[in-house]
Amino acid sequence: MIDRYMTVSQAFVLLGAGVGGGLASTVASIASVVSYPVLLALGLPPLSANVTNTVSLVLTGAGSVLGSRPELAGQRGRVLRLGTVTALGGAAGAAVLLLAPSGAFGFVVPVLIGGACLLLLAQPAIRAMSPRPGAERSPRRLAGLFGVAMYTGYFGAAGGVLLLALLSAMISESLVRVNAVKNALTGAANGVAAIIFALFAPVHWAFVPPLAAGFLIGGFTGPRLVRRLPVTALRVFVALCGLALAVKLGVTAYR
Repeated sequence: MIDRYMTVSQAFVLLGAGVGGGLASTVASIASVVSYPVLLALGLPPLSANVTNTVSLVLTGAGSVLGSRPELAGQRGRVLRLGTVTALGGAAGAAVLLLAPSGAFGFVVPVLIGGACLLLLAQPAIRAMSPRPGAERSPRRLAGLFGVAMYTGYFGAAGGVLLLALLSAMISESLVRVNAVKNALTGAANGVAAIIFALFAPVHWAFVPPLAAGFLIGGFTGPRLVRRLPVTALRVFVALCGLALAVKLGVTAYR
Protein backbone atom coordinates (compact mmCIF):
# COMPACT_ATOMS: atom_id res chain seq x y z
CA MET A 1 0.00 0.00 0.00
CA ILE A 2 1.41 3.39 -0.97
CA ASP A 3 2.24 5.79 1.83
CA ARG A 4 -0.18 8.69 2.28
CA TYR A 5 2.73 11.16 2.26
CA MET A 6 5.44 11.74 -0.34
CA THR A 7 9.17 12.31 -0.42
CA VAL A 8 10.97 15.37 -1.76
CA SER A 9 12.16 13.36 -4.77
CA GLN A 10 8.58 12.29 -5.53
CA ALA A 11 7.48 15.93 -5.35
CA PHE A 12 10.08 16.94 -7.95
CA VAL A 13 9.15 14.00 -10.17
CA LEU A 14 5.49 15.01 -9.99
CA LEU A 15 6.32 18.65 -10.69
CA GLY A 16 8.32 17.64 -13.75
CA ALA A 17 5.56 15.28 -14.91
CA GLY A 18 3.07 18.11 -14.50
CA VAL A 19 5.12 20.55 -16.57
CA GLY A 20 5.60 17.93 -19.28
CA GLY A 21 1.95 16.96 -19.17
CA GLY A 22 0.81 20.59 -19.31
CA LEU A 23 2.97 21.22 -22.37
CA ALA A 24 1.75 17.99 -23.96
CA SER A 25 -1.86 18.95 -23.27
CA THR A 26 -1.75 22.39 -24.89
CA VAL A 27 0.62 21.49 -27.73
CA ALA A 28 -0.30 17.87 -28.54
CA SER A 29 -3.48 17.15 -26.53
CA ILE A 30 -1.97 14.19 -24.69
CA ALA A 31 -1.23 15.29 -21.11
CA SER A 32 -2.05 11.89 -19.63
CA VAL A 33 0.53 10.10 -21.73
CA VAL A 34 3.11 11.89 -19.57
CA SER A 35 1.48 12.13 -16.16
CA TYR A 36 -0.62 8.97 -15.88
CA PRO A 37 2.32 6.53 -16.30
CA VAL A 38 4.32 8.53 -13.74
CA LEU A 39 1.55 8.13 -11.17
CA LEU A 40 1.45 4.40 -11.85
CA ALA A 41 5.25 4.22 -11.48
CA LEU A 42 4.99 5.95 -8.11
CA GLY A 43 2.76 3.14 -6.88
CA LEU A 44 -0.81 4.33 -7.36
CA PRO A 45 -3.36 1.75 -8.57
CA PRO A 46 -4.94 2.54 -11.98
CA LEU A 47 -8.21 4.01 -10.69
CA SER A 48 -6.51 6.20 -8.10
CA ALA A 49 -3.91 7.32 -10.66
CA ASN A 50 -6.66 8.21 -13.12
CA VAL A 51 -8.73 10.32 -10.71
CA THR A 52 -5.66 11.94 -9.12
CA ASN A 53 -4.48 12.89 -12.61
CA THR A 54 -7.88 14.38 -13.52
CA VAL A 55 -8.10 16.46 -10.35
CA SER A 56 -4.60 17.81 -10.95
CA LEU A 57 -5.36 18.57 -14.61
CA VAL A 58 -7.78 21.32 -13.63
CA LEU A 59 -4.89 23.78 -13.48
CA THR A 60 -3.80 22.86 -17.00
CA GLY A 61 -7.09 24.25 -18.24
CA ALA A 62 -6.66 27.40 -16.17
CA GLY A 63 -3.10 27.90 -17.37
CA SER A 64 -3.90 27.26 -21.02
CA VAL A 65 -6.83 29.68 -20.99
CA LEU A 66 -4.61 32.39 -19.50
CA GLY A 67 -1.87 31.63 -22.03
CA SER A 68 -4.31 31.51 -24.97
CA ARG A 69 -6.02 34.85 -24.44
CA PRO A 70 -4.94 36.23 -27.86
CA GLU A 71 -6.33 33.14 -29.64
CA LEU A 72 -9.53 33.14 -27.57
CA ALA A 73 -10.27 36.81 -28.33
CA GLY A 74 -13.76 37.08 -29.85
CA GLN A 75 -14.63 33.48 -29.01
CA ARG A 76 -16.21 33.96 -25.57
CA GLY A 77 -19.74 33.07 -26.72
CA ARG A 78 -18.50 30.00 -28.55
CA VAL A 79 -16.51 28.78 -25.55
CA LEU A 80 -19.43 29.29 -23.16
CA ARG A 81 -21.90 27.56 -25.48
CA LEU A 82 -19.72 24.56 -26.29
CA GLY A 83 -18.25 24.53 -22.77
CA THR A 84 -21.71 23.83 -21.32
CA VAL A 85 -21.93 20.71 -23.48
CA THR A 86 -18.46 19.51 -22.50
CA ALA A 87 -19.06 20.17 -18.81
CA LEU A 88 -22.19 18.01 -18.89
CA GLY A 89 -20.31 15.32 -20.81
CA GLY A 90 -17.44 15.39 -18.33
CA ALA A 91 -19.88 14.89 -15.46
CA ALA A 92 -21.50 11.94 -17.24
CA GLY A 93 -18.11 10.35 -17.93
CA ALA A 94 -17.05 10.70 -14.31
CA ALA A 95 -20.28 9.06 -13.17
CA VAL A 96 -19.75 6.14 -15.56
CA LEU A 97 -16.18 5.66 -14.32
CA LEU A 98 -17.33 5.40 -10.71
CA LEU A 99 -20.25 3.07 -11.49
CA ALA A 100 -18.80 0.79 -14.20
CA PRO A 101 -16.18 -2.00 -13.84
CA SER A 102 -12.83 -0.32 -13.34
CA GLY A 103 -11.04 -2.09 -16.21
CA ALA A 104 -13.71 -1.76 -18.89
CA PHE A 105 -12.28 1.34 -20.57
CA GLY A 106 -8.97 -0.33 -21.39
CA PHE A 107 -10.42 -2.24 -24.34
CA VAL A 108 -12.03 0.70 -26.13
CA VAL A 109 -9.54 3.48 -25.49
CA PRO A 110 -6.90 2.37 -28.07
CA VAL A 111 -9.53 2.18 -30.82
CA LEU A 112 -10.97 5.59 -29.96
CA ILE A 113 -7.57 7.26 -29.89
CA GLY A 114 -6.35 5.60 -33.08
CA GLY A 115 -9.51 6.56 -34.97
CA ALA A 116 -9.31 10.13 -33.75
CA CYS A 117 -5.71 10.48 -34.89
CA LEU A 118 -6.53 9.20 -38.37
CA LEU A 119 -9.38 11.69 -38.45
CA LEU A 120 -7.02 14.46 -37.43
CA LEU A 121 -4.59 13.57 -40.24
CA ALA A 122 -7.49 13.85 -42.67
CA GLN A 123 -8.51 17.22 -41.22
CA PRO A 124 -7.97 19.33 -44.40
CA ALA A 125 -10.23 17.04 -46.44
CA ILE A 126 -12.80 16.91 -43.64
CA ARG A 127 -12.94 20.68 -43.32
CA ALA A 128 -13.26 21.03 -47.11
CA MET A 129 -16.22 18.63 -47.21
CA SER A 130 -17.99 19.91 -44.10
CA PRO A 131 -20.72 22.54 -44.59
CA ARG A 132 -19.38 25.46 -42.61
CA PRO A 133 -22.61 27.42 -42.02
CA GLY A 134 -24.27 26.07 -38.88
CA ALA A 135 -21.69 23.35 -38.27
CA GLU A 136 -21.15 24.46 -34.66
CA ARG A 137 -24.86 24.07 -33.89
CA SER A 138 -25.43 20.75 -35.65
CA PRO A 139 -27.22 18.40 -33.20
CA ARG A 140 -25.18 15.47 -34.47
CA ARG A 141 -21.88 17.24 -33.89
CA LEU A 142 -22.97 18.56 -30.52
CA ALA A 143 -23.84 14.99 -29.57
CA GLY A 144 -20.36 13.99 -30.68
CA LEU A 145 -18.91 16.78 -28.55
CA PHE A 146 -20.85 15.46 -25.55
CA GLY A 147 -19.51 11.97 -26.23
CA VAL A 148 -15.91 13.16 -26.43
CA ALA A 149 -16.33 15.13 -23.20
CA MET A 150 -17.84 12.04 -21.59
CA TYR A 151 -14.75 10.07 -22.59
CA THR A 152 -12.56 12.87 -21.18
CA GLY A 153 -14.32 12.66 -17.84
CA TYR A 154 -14.14 8.87 -17.91
CA PHE A 155 -10.44 8.40 -18.61
CA GLY A 156 -9.13 11.29 -20.66
CA ALA A 157 -5.86 9.99 -22.17
CA ALA A 158 -5.70 11.81 -25.51
CA GLY A 159 -9.23 13.09 -25.08
CA GLY A 160 -7.89 16.34 -26.47
CA VAL A 161 -6.96 14.56 -29.72
CA LEU A 162 -10.57 13.48 -30.16
CA LEU A 163 -11.82 16.93 -29.24
CA LEU A 164 -9.41 18.74 -31.55
CA ALA A 165 -10.39 16.48 -34.46
CA LEU A 166 -14.10 17.13 -33.87
CA LEU A 167 -13.71 20.88 -33.37
CA SER A 168 -11.67 21.11 -36.56
CA ALA A 169 -14.75 19.92 -38.45
CA MET A 170 -17.04 22.30 -36.56
CA ILE A 171 -15.18 25.62 -36.38
CA SER A 172 -13.97 27.63 -39.36
CA GLU A 173 -10.88 29.04 -37.71
CA SER A 174 -7.12 28.46 -37.86
CA LEU A 175 -5.80 25.38 -36.09
CA VAL A 176 -4.14 27.56 -33.45
CA ARG A 177 -7.46 29.23 -32.56
CA VAL A 178 -9.30 25.90 -32.62
CA ASN A 179 -6.60 24.47 -30.36
CA ALA A 180 -7.19 27.31 -27.89
CA VAL A 181 -10.93 26.50 -27.81
CA LYS A 182 -10.06 22.85 -27.33
CA ASN A 183 -7.95 23.72 -24.30
CA ALA A 184 -10.81 25.68 -22.72
CA LEU A 185 -13.41 22.98 -23.41
CA THR A 186 -11.14 20.24 -22.10
CA GLY A 187 -10.71 22.29 -18.95
CA ALA A 188 -14.50 22.45 -18.53
CA ALA A 189 -14.89 18.67 -18.88
CA ASN A 190 -11.96 17.97 -16.55
CA GLY A 191 -13.14 20.55 -14.02
CA VAL A 192 -16.60 19.04 -13.53
CA ALA A 193 -15.18 15.51 -13.45
CA ALA A 194 -12.59 16.63 -10.88
CA ILE A 195 -15.31 17.94 -8.56
CA ILE A 196 -17.08 14.57 -8.69
CA PHE A 197 -13.84 12.66 -8.13
CA ALA A 198 -12.89 14.92 -5.23
CA LEU A 199 -16.15 13.98 -3.51
CA PHE A 200 -16.50 10.29 -4.35
CA ALA A 201 -13.25 8.80 -5.75
CA PRO A 202 -9.93 7.63 -4.19
CA VAL A 203 -7.87 10.74 -5.02
CA HIS A 204 -4.33 10.59 -3.61
CA TRP A 205 -4.30 14.17 -2.34
CA ALA A 206 -0.63 14.25 -1.34
CA PHE A 207 0.33 14.00 -5.02
CA VAL A 208 -2.07 16.68 -6.27
CA PRO A 209 -0.26 19.96 -5.32
CA PRO A 210 3.09 19.37 -7.11
CA LEU A 211 1.44 17.72 -10.10
CA ALA A 212 -1.15 20.50 -10.39
CA ALA A 213 1.54 23.18 -10.06
CA GLY A 214 3.45 21.58 -12.91
CA PHE A 215 0.28 21.41 -15.01
CA LEU A 216 -0.31 25.11 -14.41
CA ILE A 217 3.22 25.99 -15.57
CA GLY A 218 3.06 23.72 -18.60
CA GLY A 219 -0.47 24.79 -19.50
CA PHE A 220 0.50 28.46 -19.41
CA THR A 221 3.69 27.94 -21.42
CA GLY A 222 2.23 25.59 -24.06
CA PRO A 223 0.19 28.14 -26.06
CA ARG A 224 3.34 30.21 -26.57
CA LEU A 225 4.92 27.21 -28.29
CA VAL A 226 1.81 26.58 -30.39
CA ARG A 227 2.03 30.11 -31.85
CA ARG A 228 5.50 29.36 -33.20
CA LEU A 229 4.73 25.98 -34.79
CA PRO A 230 3.66 25.56 -38.44
CA VAL A 231 -0.01 24.52 -38.66
CA THR A 232 0.60 21.40 -40.75
CA ALA A 233 3.47 20.28 -38.55
CA LEU A 234 1.29 20.77 -35.46
CA ARG A 235 -1.52 18.63 -36.89
CA VAL A 236 0.83 15.82 -37.93
CA PHE A 237 2.70 15.93 -34.61
CA VAL A 238 -0.56 15.70 -32.63
CA ALA A 239 -1.75 12.78 -34.74
CA LEU A 240 1.52 10.84 -34.51
CA CYS A 241 1.71 11.33 -30.74
CA GLY A 242 -1.84 10.10 -30.41
CA LEU A 243 -1.18 7.04 -32.58
CA ALA A 244 1.84 6.20 -30.44
CA LEU A 245 -0.32 6.41 -27.35
CA ALA A 246 -2.98 4.21 -28.99
CA VAL A 247 -0.36 1.54 -29.73
CA LYS A 248 0.99 1.72 -26.18
CA LEU A 249 -2.45 1.37 -24.61
CA GLY A 250 -3.42 -1.33 -27.10
CA VAL A 251 -0.39 -3.45 -26.25
CA THR A 252 -1.31 -3.20 -22.58
CA ALA A 253 -5.01 -3.92 -23.11
CA TYR A 254 -4.86 -6.76 -25.66
CA ARG A 255 -1.76 -8.72 -24.75
